Amino acid sequence: MTGYPESLTDPSYCGQLIVLTYPSIGNYGVPHQLVENQMLRFFESDKIHARALIISDYSEIYNHWNAEKSLGDWLKEEKVPGLFGIDTRHLTKIIREKGTMLAKIVFDNDIHFDKPDDRNLVSEVSTRQRVVYGEGKHRILLVDCGVKSNIIRCLLDYDTTVIKVPWDHDFHQEDFDGLFISNGPAIRYVVKLPSTTSSNRFQKIIPFSAFALATSCWHWLPGLALTSSSLATAATTSLFCSMAPTRPFSPHKTTVTPLPPRPSHKAGSPVSPT
Repeated sequence: MTGYPESLTDPSYCGQLIVLTYPSIGNYGVPHQLVENQMLRFFESDKIHARALIISDYSEIYNHWNAEKSLGDWLKEEKVPGLFGIDTRHLTKIIREKGTMLAKIVFDNDIHFDKPDDRNLVSEVSTRQRVVYGEGKHRILLVDCGVKSNIIRCLLDYDTTVIKVPWDHDFHQEDFDGLFISNGPAIRYVVKLPSTTSSNRFQKIIPFSAFALATSCWHWLPGLALTSSSLATAATTSLFCSMAPTRPFSPHKTTVTPLPPRPSHKAGSPVSPT
């Protein structure tokens, strides 16, 4: 991701306040909503998922060949508050030292802290229905825990048919060649794969891939869905191998050669380039 349109529409930021440290935001506006393959071309989803945007300086004047509206107008349309005039770099230092913390924006009347971890954010951002993208040779079943649109675009580049299903979808009757568990906004809620479905599927070898939310729990997520400890071990091992390089693994000793020490120079003496 490279800009605020992608960040604001990323489902991973559901329930969060986004702080940007770049000094000036809004100078290239917001791109128009071009639809390609049932997805908005220049966004990561069809709406803003962040609860608020906090920046240092806002540029009211925007100029870009693809700009359709200003950032301020877009935030108003989505009913998402935005603050500028904040020392975001100082704020970022506090977050870096203290870690992620609850926050709220107060204008006149005080409000309670919203605790996103108390909710199942995955269910809030996941698709509500089965959606099929592309008509490729390889069928990829994508469990949507808050997937970015660009992940689907990348999968479609490899002659695939991507079948996006809800996070709690029972895919017992689905026909697919590979299983893909997407990223998501929280890790406290377990994505519970249907036990009977997973057990049947993992009895044969299928490509299994996951990252972000899913890779943070890759060692126990498949095991929770399986009834046999041996199957769970095999499933998690398959997942680990699918995330590793495709070349055969051959353990070897690595030798690190230290760099030669740099020559010292007296103060004021010229330094010759090496």
